[in-house]
Amino acid sequence: MSRSERKWDHIRYALENRQNPSSAFDDIKFIHQGLPDIGVFDVGLDHEIGGLYLSSPIFINAMTGGGGDKTYRINKELAIVAKNTGLTMAVGSQMAAIKDKAQKYTYEIVRKENPAGVIIANLGSEASSEDAKAAIEMIEADALQIHLNVIQELTMPEGDRNFSGALKRIESIVKEIAVPVIVKEVGFGMAKETVHSLISIGVKMVDVGGSGGTNFAEIENKRREKALSFFNQWGTPTGISIFEAASVSNNLSVIGSGGLRSAHDIAKGLAIGADAIGMAGYFLKILVKEGIEALQAEIEKLHEELKLIMTALGAKNVSDLKKAPLVISGETYHWLNQRGIDTKRFAQRSIK
Repeated sequence: MSRSERKWDHIRYALENRQNPSSAFDDIKFIHQGLPDIGVFDVGLDHEIGGLYLSSPIFINAMTGGGGDKTYRINKELAIVAKNTGLTMAVGSQMAAIKDKAQKYTYEIVRKENPAGVIIANLGSEASSEDAKAAIEMIEADALQIHLNVIQELTMPEGDRNFSGALKRIESIVKEIAVPVIVKEVGFGMAKETVHSLISIGVKMVDVGGSGGTNFAEIENKRREKALSFFNQWGTPTGISIFEAASVSNNLSVIGSGGLRSAHDIAKGLAIGADAIGMAGYFLKILVKEGIEALQAEIEKLHEELKLIMTALGAKNVSDLKKAPLVISGETYHWLNQRGIDTKRFAQRSIK
């Protein structure tokens, strides 16, 4: 099976994959503010993260790779949506196009359709600094995602089995390229220990990619004769991963992704420590099943609802939202306390 065929299998299975959202976001409750003292038109969604200026804290996260006409079509349509809605967009892994230059057109279309937009390149942790430079040049990228997908590779029948040297390769990329580097998990979450290691080599942005969204272990298990079913429930929920990553350093920019589907989820993700929220599978399903206009309408709805929630809390911007008081309960509360993360401070803080 070719790389592009395998990657299209991933997209097809992702569209069929039933996402199992964790209870982490249900365990987070905003404290009502009866006197917010602002209006809806006072709220702004533009935000800066890691040197990138975003018109919205929501962005289209990486979801396609491998090349081929199907990847080209999805990338083109997503780029049109990104341009029309002002969203940042990350492409899927570009390694296929680095290995086979005939596939470059499937990624280059993103910049052609959205010449002034913020676009993020993408490679796996096996990539070299030269690969990184080629990926950035291919789409004139404003930043680079390096994805970590150990569990997916271990579950994949033909996947990698050796992950030695990944931290050193990422360090070389961080030192040798000119654009910001985002290290991203692909659905299994990110713990404090991983974040500490990344910060030690100069990484300033992470995407926690928590469990609750597209489950790549389940997808790969469908391609195996004998499933590794223990990996289907593997990983740290997105909400908890955001808490873990944000607790490590105030100088780290955190992106929350993995199973967020509503403005309420997005508001909670930002309030607990994320600086931006990436959405992939949810957007892809709308695009493929309903088309460009439906996806644009959904993004506009998310923006409108997010502004309403921020107004109710008295938050004029994302920075204010990150000060909104909230209470943490349930499994999330117990997890955070066992991991030494102070939960009380979230309930006792204030925007004013």
